[in-house]
This record gives sequence, C-alpha cells and structure tokens, in this order.
Amino acid sequence: MDKLRVGLTRDLCNPDGEPSFGRAALNLLDNCPRVAWEWIPESPTAITPDIAARYDALHLGGPRATGASIARDDCRLKIIARHGVGYDTVDVAACTERGILVTNAPLGVRRPVAVMALTFVLALSQKLMFKQRLARENRWPERQQNLGDGLVGRTLGVIGAGSIGKETLRLARAFNLRLLAADPYVDPLEIELTGARLVALEQLLRESDYVVLACLLTGETRHLVDAASLALMKPGAYLINVARGPIVDEQALIAVLRSGKIAGAALDVFEQEPPAPDNPLLSMETVIVTPHSLCWTDQCFAGLGRSAIQSIVDLAERRVPKYVVDRRVLDHPAVLGWFGQT
Repeated sequence: MDKLRVGLTRDLCNPDGEPSFGRAALNLLDNCPRVAWEWIPESPTAITPDIAARYDALHLGGPRATGASIARDDCRLKIIARHGVGYDTVDVAACTERGILVTNAPLGVRRPVAVMALTFVLALSQKLMFKQRLARENRWPERQQNLGDGLVGRTLGVIGAGSIGKETLRLARAFNLRLLAADPYVDPLEIELTGARLVALEQLLRESDYVVLACLLTGETRHLVDAASLALMKPGAYLINVARGPIVDEQALIAVLRSGKIAGAALDVFEQEPPAPDNPLLSMETVIVTPHSLCWTDQCFAGLGRSAIQSIVDLAERRVPKYVVDRRVLDHPAVLGWFGQT
C-alpha cells in the first residue's frame, strides 16, 4: 500500500527547524510505516489547491482551509488535523461534502485555556497591571487607594460549558467563587458536578462579576456578546475572552469600556488578528491584552501535537480518529471506502 503523504504547516516549526510541539509527537509519524511526512515548503495564509493535491493529510496550524482550497478534482486530502480545539479556520461543511475528515484537539487545550481564564480573573481582581505601573513609576503612596477585589463570594460566569468551560469551573472552585454557566447544549447534571449552576445567558450576564467566554465560534455565537448583552453586565464586572474574537462585537465593547459601564476586560483574542495598531483596546488601562497565545506552554503544544498527529496515524492505519468534528463525514462513500466499508 502506498504511504499516506502527510504535510505539516511551517508555522508549527520553530526557526531552528524544530517542531514547536516537541519531538515526541513527531515520533508517532516516524514510527508509523504507513506515512511519509514533511514540513510543507510554502508558508501560505490559506491552503492552496496545489498543496491539497500534494498531500493526503495535513497537520494544520494557522493557515485557513477554505472551500477553494479543496475544490479541484486532483485534491487528494483525506484528513485535516487542526492543531487546536477551534476549527473556524476550516470550511468543515465543504470538507464533509468532499469526504475529508476534519479533526481537532480538545484535550490538549482544556487545562491550559482554563488556567489562562483564571490567570485573567486573578490579574483583574488584584489590579495586577495597574499595580505594576505603581511600582515602576514610584507611585507607592497610591497603593491604599487602589485595593483589589477579593474573590470569596463573588460570581464567575462561564459562557460555553464544553470541555474548557467545565475545566474552568472546576479550577475556580478553589477560590470560593459562586459559579454560573450558560450553554443551551450541555447537560445540567454535568454542570452541577463542577459545583456550578446552569442559568440563562441573560441571568449570567446580570449576576456575574467575571464573565468568561469559552464557547466555539459558530454562526450562532458570532457577536453573541453585543451592545445589548454588554448592557446587562454589572457596572463593576469584567469581560474575559479566551475563545475567539468575533464572539464579541468589538466596537460595542470599546464603547461600553469608554463609558465606564463595566470595569474592564481581558482579551487574548480579537476580531481582527493581529489587531490594527490604532485599536483602542490596545491602549485602554482597564484592558489586559495578549496575542492569542497566553495559554501556549510546552505542555499545551505537546498535547495539541500528539492529538493532531494521532488522528493522522489513526487514519493511516484505517482507524476512525477520535475527535472528528463533523461525524456525518463518516458516511461519505470515499470515507467508507477508505475504512473498507460498503
């Protein structure tokens, strides 16, 4: 049997030629006799039809995979394995129609993103960035007039109670916070087991001191947090986005922050990435910003790499990968043929 030709996008490779996710994950490919892999020579912002015609499998970092990427008759892709939990950069519907599996890596980011969310909660509650300025600018006498907010008894609300959202709630229990979750698709019992209570989105926004966005970006969640949602938040509340930028109407957030209606925000993601240099969010003292990478640790990337590459190895060995985004693709004739089914 011909080997499965596997391409890894070069944004997953460090300047020194080493994988950013470590060598252990690459060993999965090296030890699989049914694959031949390489770093893709190009560094595209989107997968080109030529790339799709060259490889059976892609380990995909930042580049987009659009319908145009896979439209040609000579497209040979069987799987696109995302290096992350989000798959909004991949046209999943087009892939399903074509019989191309799309997988993600939810477990690799579960703990790192939950830790990121709580890092933001702690930094905001303790006024960490502001107090750093007090120290650097020798403004010590101002300390007493700028007390932080204790967390005991305050309310943390998580929008999107999937794997990351539930992990955030579990970790937050240590701080004796009151915990709320909003998610129309989750089992209430699962939320109760984290120590939280499942409520409607509007109630969560009204009652939470810290609102954490941990949902996927879909047509349903795009601009989920808009001017009307922000108007429901408490005057002293903070918005924390560790999910995707377009979930928030950025212009509405800028307006509410300028008005002082909410206390501040912490953002690892933006509607446009990188954001424009003149984006007001970058210069607001009440906003903490990071470049869509605060959760990027050696452990996070190792987990993502292992998960994505394992999906490719599973396919090469005619096993259904564990984290297929749209499982309807498994009924596609091309996929059934690959797995030896009729």
